[in-house]
Amino acid sequence: MIMSMARRCRMSRLILFNKPFGMLSQFTDPEHNRPTLAGSIPIPKVVPAGRLDADSEGLLALTDDGALQARIADPRYKAPKVYWAQVEGAPSEAALAGLCRGVLLRDGPTLPALVREMPEPPGLWPRFPPIRTRLHIPTAWIELTLREGRNRQVRRMTAAVGLPTLRLIRYAIGDWTLDGLAPGEWRDVPVPAPSFGGNSSRGGPPLNNSGSPARAGSKARHPRSR
Repeated sequence: MIMSMARRCRMSRLILFNKPFGMLSQFTDPEHNRPTLAGSIPIPKVVPAGRLDADSEGLLALTDDGALQARIADPRYKAPKVYWAQVEGAPSEAALAGLCRGVLLRDGPTLPALVREMPEPPGLWPRFPPIRTRLHIPTAWIELTLREGRNRQVRRMTAAVGLPTLRLIRYAIGDWTLDGLAPGEWRDVPVPAPSFGGNSSRGGPPLNNSGSPARAGSKARHPRSR
């Protein structure tokens, strides 16, 4: 049994991918022929662990291990996910406090979140097409750390406190981050131990961020500023 488990872990594959804007978090789109993961990840049998909307960018984990996919994607395991949101307007202390406490959405109140205003991430790649801005209305960046995964949750949360999201990037899942991955790049990372127990500093699975990008392209690093 121990040998069987060890062999399964060695055979499993786990990939981190920086999903570009406009790409679907799936491998096919027969009806509309929109950009999909198949154009960037030529690896059979891996599937996304969770998803990002087409109009969102950033970190997506993929694996060929069904149990690991469930552990990463299922909010019950509480792997924290860090998002960078460029919002319209200047965040007030009241708005940030409201996001921290949780806001009431149509599908119920959100859990408390870690939220802070932040400068634009250093070395951030440009988005194509660029966001639409309005004259005389400022924009700002905020970082949100969530432990649940509702549909379009970040966008709905910021809109609820009067800060519509203009651009959304997922920076981290647990201890995995976008560091070193330009849009469209992916890399292999070690598969976590089968216990997947939650020993990381953020309270999620013991994730590992080693490995090198597997596609050519300009490197974009995004150190988190605290």
